This record gives sequence, C-alpha cells and structure tokens, in this order.
Amino acid sequence: MLVDELPVPEFMKKNLREAGIIELYPPQVKAIQAGVLDGKNIVLATPTASGKTLVALLAASLHLARGGKVLYLVPLRALASEKIEDCRRFLSKGSGFRAAISTGDYDSTDPWLADYDVIVSTNEKADSLLRHRAPWMDDLSLVILDELHLLGDQDRGPTLEMVVTKLRRRLHDVQIIGLSATISNAEEIAEWLDARPVISEWRPVPLKEGVLMGNKIEFADGEVKRLEDLHENVIVNAVLNTVTEGGQALVFALTRRRAEQYAAKIAKAFNERIDLLAPAEREKLEEYSEKVLASDRSSFSENLANMIAAGAAFHHAGLSHNHRSIIEEAFRKKILKAIAATPTLAAGVNLPARLVLLTELRRYQVGYGSQAIPVLEYKQFCGRAGRPGFDEVGYAVTVARRRSDKEYIFKRYVFGQPERIRSELASEKHLRTHVLATIASEEAEDLDELMDFFNGTFLAHLYGVQVIEGLIMDTLEFLRNAEFIEISGDDVKATPLGRRVSQLYIDPLTAVKLLEIFREAERASTFGLIHAIALTPDVPTIPMKKFSEKLLEEEIEVRRDGLMAPLPDPEEEAYDEYLDAVRISLVLEAWINEVSEPEIYERFGVQPGDLAGLREKASWIAYAASQIAKVAGFRQFVKPFSVLSERIRHGVRDELLPLVRLRGVGRVRARALYQAGYTSLEKLREASDEELMRIPGIGPSTIKMIKEQL
Repeated sequence: MLVDELPVPEFMKKNLREAGIIELYPPQVKAIQAGVLDGKNIVLATPTASGKTLVALLAASLHLARGGKVLYLVPLRALASEKIEDCRRFLSKGSGFRAAISTGDYDSTDPWLADYDVIVSTNEKADSLLRHRAPWMDDLSLVILDELHLLGDQDRGPTLEMVVTKLRRRLHDVQIIGLSATISNAEEIAEWLDARPVISEWRPVPLKEGVLMGNKIEFADGEVKRLEDLHENVIVNAVLNTVTEGGQALVFALTRRRAEQYAAKIAKAFNERIDLLAPAEREKLEEYSEKVLASDRSSFSENLANMIAAGAAFHHAGLSHNHRSIIEEAFRKKILKAIAATPTLAAGVNLPARLVLLTELRRYQVGYGSQAIPVLEYKQFCGRAGRPGFDEVGYAVTVARRRSDKEYIFKRYVFGQPERIRSELASEKHLRTHVLATIASEEAEDLDELMDFFNGTFLAHLYGVQVIEGLIMDTLEFLRNAEFIEISGDDVKATPLGRRVSQLYIDPLTAVKLLEIFREAERASTFGLIHAIALTPDVPTIPMKKFSEKLLEEEIEVRRDGLMAPLPDPEEEAYDEYLDAVRISLVLEAWINEVSEPEIYERFGVQPGDLAGLREKASWIAYAASQIAKVAGFRQFVKPFSVLSERIRHGVRDELLPLVRLRGVGRVRARALYQAGYTSLEKLREASDEELMRIPGIGPSTIKMIKEQL
C-alpha cells in the first residue's frame, strides 16, 4: 500500500514523503485493513522497528484534521523525548498543529496544554492529571498507549492499567490504539479494550536467533557460523568480528558492574587493534569523549570518556542525561561501535545494532536468589538486532558456557513463547495508592461505585472483581485508620488530607510515615528534615559506597538533637532502615551545601544518574511534606520543608535561593554572582552589563536572560 493512496491529510503525506516513506510495511497495511483509520480500537502487537508508531500517527493526523485532540502515552521520559520528535516531524510540520510534552510536576492540571493538539506524556503524569481532573482531557478523541505490554510490569503496570480504566470511563467515544511488543495474549488485552488485535511477526530486517559457544554460533534455522579468533574473550571476540564486518554491537548485561566491565574489555581490545577504526572515526570519538568531560571531570566520567575515545561505552541508569545523549548520538551515527548495557536500554531507547549479544539469562533477586529472566524480556533484547537501512540481517546471540546451557537456551528462549501479560494491580502498595485516588477524584462515592470502577480494570477482566474485593476492603480500612477517607454506611469520601495526599502523587504510606514523624518531633535541623523524608518509601535507596555501621552511628550521635524521628532499638528491623536513611541524607546534605557532583561521586560513590533521580524524588517529597504539614496543622514544618524542597532542587545553600530562581542561573553561576557582591535581586537589577561580564561563567546571553526576568 502506497502512502499516496492513504485517506490521510495532505500535510501527513508530504511529511512522510520527505522522510523517505513511500510504501507501508505489511503490519501497517494489516492495521489499516482492521480499521485503525476508521476510528476502530486497535491493539497492534508486532516486533521492534515494524512501524507501530507510524500507524498511530496516521490515525492521529485524521483526528487533528477533524478538530480532535491526541494523547500519546509512554512509560519512560526517554521515550517521551523520542515520541515528541516524531509528532513534531510528522504531525506539526506544515500543518499548524502543535505538539507538547508533559512529564513532570505532579501537582498541576497543566492548563496550558489546552492550547496544544498533541500531548506526549508519561503514564504517571497522565495519572496525576486525571487525579487533578484536568478539564482539557475531556477534549481527547484519540489515546495512544505505547509499550502496552508493560501492563505486566510490577512497578509501572498498575499505573498504566488505572490510566486506561479512567480514560475509558471518562471518554466514551475515544479511540484507543495500543502498541505492543509481540506477546502471547494480545487478544486478551484487545478484548479488555474492546479493540481488534493486529498481530504480526514481520520485521523490516530479518532476525536470526542463536547461541554462541567458543567461536561458533549455532542459529535456530540450523546454520552454523564460525567466528575468526580475534580475541581470547568470547564476548569481545564476537564484538570484534561484527565490527570488522562493518557492523555495531549491543552487549546486554544484567548488572551495571558487568556492563562496565564488558565495555572496558571491548574498549581495551579496540585500542589494541588500531586498524579497526578509521582515523576520521577516532577523531570523531575524541570529540565525543571531550563532550563527556566538558561538564563533569569525576573519575566516573573520565573512565567513560576513555572508553568512548576507544569506540565503546557502557549504558545504564547511573549515567547522567548528558552522558546518555552523547552515547546514543555517537551510536546512531555509527561512530561508536559497541555499547554494553543493562536492560533499561532495551525498554527505553531505540538503538538497533547488527549484533545483540546476551551475556546471561539469570538475574539475582533479593529473597529469591538467581532467577531465569522472562522470555518476554529476552525477546525485547533480541528485538534490538538489525538496523533498518544498514543491516540485511540482525543477529541476536546468547552466550552459553556449557552444552547443556545451549540446549536449555534454545528450548526455553529461542523457541519459547513470551509469557502471558498479567495484571499487577493486586499488590498492597498499588491498591492503597489507586483506591485512594479513585475516591479522592470522586470516580466513586460509595462502595458499589468503587467495585464497579475496579470491575473495569484488566485485573477484573482476567479474574473477576471478586478476586480483589477482600483486598479493597482491607485497603479501605487502612485509609480510614490513616484518616484519609471517611466511610458512612456505604458512602465513602476522601478527607481534605486524603485528597491532598492523592493529588501530591505519593504513596499514602509516605504520608502516614511523615505524620508519625510530625507528631513525635519537637524540633528539626536541616539534616533532620532530610532524614525524615529519606525514611519514607517514596525516596529511593541508591547504589553507593558502603559505610560501616559504626561510622553511621557516630553521625547519628553528632546530629541527635536535630533528628525528627527517634532512633529504633538496634534489634528492630527498622534500625537498618534508619541507618539507610542516614546514608541517603549525607548525600543530599552534601548536595544542598553545594558540593560538586564529581566530589559527591568521589566521596559517596553515587553515580550522576542516581544523584539526579534522588534529587528529583527527594525535592518532591520535601514539597509534599510541606503540603501535608499545612493540611494536618503542623504549621511549624511548612516553611522548613518548602525551603528544603527548593534547596534540593537547585543544590544550594539558603542565601542563593533568590538567584537560582532565575532561569539560566544554576548553582555555579548563582554562587559566582553572590561572591561578586550581587547578593539580592535588587543589587543584580542595578548592575550594568559590563560589570556582570567580568564574572566567570556569565556571558551576554545569560545577562540578557537575567535582565529580561528582572
């Protein structure tokens, strides 16, 4: 089917032609035949790179032409950034329709989004907007659900499930398009959504799955490929063979440490083989290496930069946003030859390669030991093999150490079917969050309505709502004891406190913990405020250096007078949690005292990506603490937590807050201005451009931005 034959607006056809898209792929044709352009609900379950996004955008162009509004939901911010570019490229260009991205600030209806035609959002942000009852959501005519198979994810699945349930109840005429990897029960999910399943195994680049033992790859179709002996390490050897043939490689490891180790070995091998990369490529790699060091010269960044200069890199959640952007750009441009990555890359970023090498298929899980990864996850890894337009075939190869391993890999994974997607909504944590949200946003005002609401979930579709009736009743009891809801007969409603907790988009258990601390605390130092939020389940523990129990106990002793929460007995389980919160608090204290990121890495072993995630979450929970204190009547804690939230967000001492509130003035520039005598906005307003130009790091564009705001 040719693009010119499609019943879509002319601007869409023009943008497709400019992108070199003249003819549709078979799965795209199948979706059109199923009625996706006629307003039918569709679940499109096809492999990576088979053109799912384009099907959704074709339908979106029709909705926009008819005056509709489109919501494009994704599970991760990295994906949101990718999809907004697609929307602007195909839907906004030459049409006058505007696309916006919304992923942060969970305490707003974002009224400005009413002026946009296409909104790309994370599932969590959409859930927050629904809790705030954002009025513009009533105008939605199309909802696109990307990575729909993540319904079965323990962490993200329940939020996606609740967002879909709420949108379907609120918008009766909305079209829903679900995009998914190949899963074994796409029909079941489609049935829940009143959608037509469109299932295909077609890929633009054929995929060959196999097992590597020594220097020999055995493929599922019986073909055997012998690799040249270029290196003694099996993994490095496979990568070198691929690069020698002009391809790129993705090596998947299940831990960060292993990803870094593989990247280091590959980089070392690249350095030993000078002939492997052209001089122009090595020159370009040096430029990317310098970019990594331009903003951060910690030993972590220097290690990464050295690997990039050689032609390899690691990719995991410890990387900063800047690191990730550099690595992904270099790989897409075929300059970087190999990436060793953790599973987050397979889920979140479109980076195909000729060879995908899986180094292990078992993951350690706390309390369970070593566990085999799901077949669905394995297939997600494999889906990255084969770059359209560059590779004639993609190779997904798993390393086997023994013959018995090889047979097991073929049987379970290569020839295996992905697991059925199941709902994860029945967990205690998710139920207390979503039951409160359903009541607080007045989706349900009595017990019958509450059960009726949950009857619309995927969980109830699979098993019937009676499966969780008892769990819901237990959750209601917890929420009533916490004074978040009131129950009178069959009627149920949220208290002002419960409504605020739901709007703040936090785990109700976080609010319970904070309220317990508020009731017991007599006073609080800044460290005590940080420690209080670090004790909540919403502030994550992060990988960092291990500090001895003795050292942490000494820190507690020095700071005891300012701590809000009393120290538990060493025999209690809560004692370890208390010490963990001290570890996190030491990192955050260093951050707000303006310790640099490289120094924080050297001192605590906290990687840039982890620090960024911790800062964002801790800043939000500090803000939530100020709001809970206000509603619950603990006025003495409102301002301290509010100030702490800002300090964590910007990483500064109190005196710099007025300066860092200015756009374009971060912690470094603010300190430079302050030390130069510009200690207030008034003094800054009186300064001439010439005077400001003398301050390190302050250039003409920054001065212009500051003056406009003042």
